[in-house]
Amino acid sequence: MAAPEHLIVLTQGKDSWNRWRDEHPDEVPDLRRVDLSNQDVSGFNFSKALFAESNLEKAKLTESDLRWANLWNVKLADADLNMARFNGADLSDADIRDAHLIDVQLRWTSLWRVNFSGADLRGADLSGALLVETNLTDAVLDGSRVYGTSVWRLRGMPRSQSDLIITPVDEPPIQVDNLEMAQFVYLLLNNERIRKVIDTITSKVVLILGRFTPERKAVLDALRSELRKRDYLPVVFDFEKPAHRDLTETISTLAHMAKFVFADLTDAKSLPQELATIVPHLPSVPVQPILLASALEWSMYEHFPRYPWVLPIAQYETAAELLANVADRVIRPAERQLMVGEAG
Repeated sequence: MAAPEHLIVLTQGKDSWNRWRDEHPDEVPDLRRVDLSNQDVSGFNFSKALFAESNLEKAKLTESDLRWANLWNVKLADADLNMARFNGADLSDADIRDAHLIDVQLRWTSLWRVNFSGADLRGADLSGALLVETNLTDAVLDGSRVYGTSVWRLRGMPRSQSDLIITPVDEPPIQVDNLEMAQFVYLLLNNERIRKVIDTITSKVVLILGRFTPERKAVLDALRSELRKRDYLPVVFDFEKPAHRDLTETISTLAHMAKFVFADLTDAKSLPQELATIVPHLPSVPVQPILLASALEWSMYEHFPRYPWVLPIAQYETAAELLANVADRVIRPAERQLMVGEAG
């Protein structure tokens, strides 16, 4: 709960509050679970304040200072936050639906699971902000600065996101029209860096395909462990049923970036479709199949060994037997084939 002595100062108005903040710079305002809905607290110095679980719905905080404040799970729906400063604040799980955030500063803020649906963020500075599972349904982002913004698993589609500025303030502005593409476009513009990124990916990523039932989970774990020891980055796709088109295209994209592919043929329902997408088009990517000795590859598999970059099947009697020989029988043949391809 909010500290009563802090609430007393707050009720005395902006001048008294800001003067008290100046006189007590080391005191952290405790305004947790306070109800300031429909209140005008514009221009208040709330920097570093504790606002967790407070109700600020329809409040007016124009030009207020909320830098480094704790606003976890706060209610800010339909609030006026124009030109407010939230730099470094924690807004995780906040409800900011239909709020007005024109020219707001959100630099280096934590925006995990924030609900910005219907919010107006025109001209907002989101530089370095962390947007993870953030809801941007019908939000307006036009003209926002998104240099260094980290974007993961956004929810919903913004109503408008034109003219997003992907460069820092000390560089000429370069604009894009899609938040999730901003990071990639910035890398493309820095050719040396994107080359390094591509080189890193194609020299380390190993794609592992199969249907890894519980009894063969040890096979998967052994492959991953051995690959990591060799400084590779294993990427695992485990299919319980045939993959739909979008997923198949994703696997094809990853295969284009991979050093080589391991494919466990044992009871793998999706592999015919995946290998048909990968093998004919990627002669520079060796494919090493493995198969439990008591199982059989599907009847049409005979089509794939015609390609020189598809290696002979490495059969194994038990998971333990494969574990003991995974380096020699699975990884090294793929590495040798890769060297043959590069030499040719």
